[in-house]
Amino acid sequence: MTKKSALEMLHRVKDGSLSPEDAVLKLKMSPFEDIGYAKIDRHRELRQGASEVIYGQGKTPEQIAGIVQAMRKQSGQNILITRMSAEAAGLLKEIPQFEYHPLPRVGMVKQQPPCVKGGKIVVATGGTSDMPVAEETALTAEFLGNDVVRLYDVGVAGLHRLLGNLDVIMQASVVVAIAGMEGALASVIGGLVDCPVIAVPTSIGYGANFGGLSALLSMLNSCASGVSVVNIDNGFGAGYQASMINHMNC
Repeated sequence: MTKKSALEMLHRVKDGSLSPEDAVLKLKMSPFEDIGYAKIDRHRELRQGASEVIYGQGKTPEQIAGIVQAMRKQSGQNILITRMSAEAAGLLKEIPQFEYHPLPRVGMVKQQPPCVKGGKIVVATGGTSDMPVAEETALTAEFLGNDVVRLYDVGVAGLHRLLGNLDVIMQASVVVAIAGMEGALASVIGGLVDCPVIAVPTSIGYGANFGGLSALLSMLNSCASGVSVVNIDNGFGAGYQASMINHMNC
């Protein structure tokens, strides 16, 4: 159930076209739908402002397709699938509104255009190798109704690349800094801007990077104020958090 549908139901109770008893029955029936291998949270958007997101990793293509088909029953609901395989995407290609982005492994069913509001979210990466995580971040934020600016390959190894885009990052409402190796990008950006910075460590790097652990620890120990950190390679979490911050005053 969406906020819009809940309000419509309450207005129907108010004007007498729906009885309070029937409204209570609809509310009792709609919290979640049990399809055996998944329980779809129908009230997620009502509680949190965004519908449930499907995490594709570990699910079979058939399970993902089944969850998507069940979620599509809700009128006009947009659906986001993260960590989705190309095989799973192939089962949904007949849905007219479906699109698949292979680099970040993100699938979307867009049944209605997002309402874009708030300021700009800047997604910046240390290197080109961080783009899969960055695209997961950017696509998530755009899916949730945000204007996103991408700044890729602006890491500290060539600081002039970042400084050449100061006007862009200083106009942002939120900056997401994505980097592997030593993860220094978040601290540098945090020392330049007056908005929240969300740091995303990636698993990009040589052996002592420990699969992103060195970047994570560097970001957690940032001396710049206003920097928060999400988990390694968690582009979705960063995009979602950035959207929440960007929409707070809307």
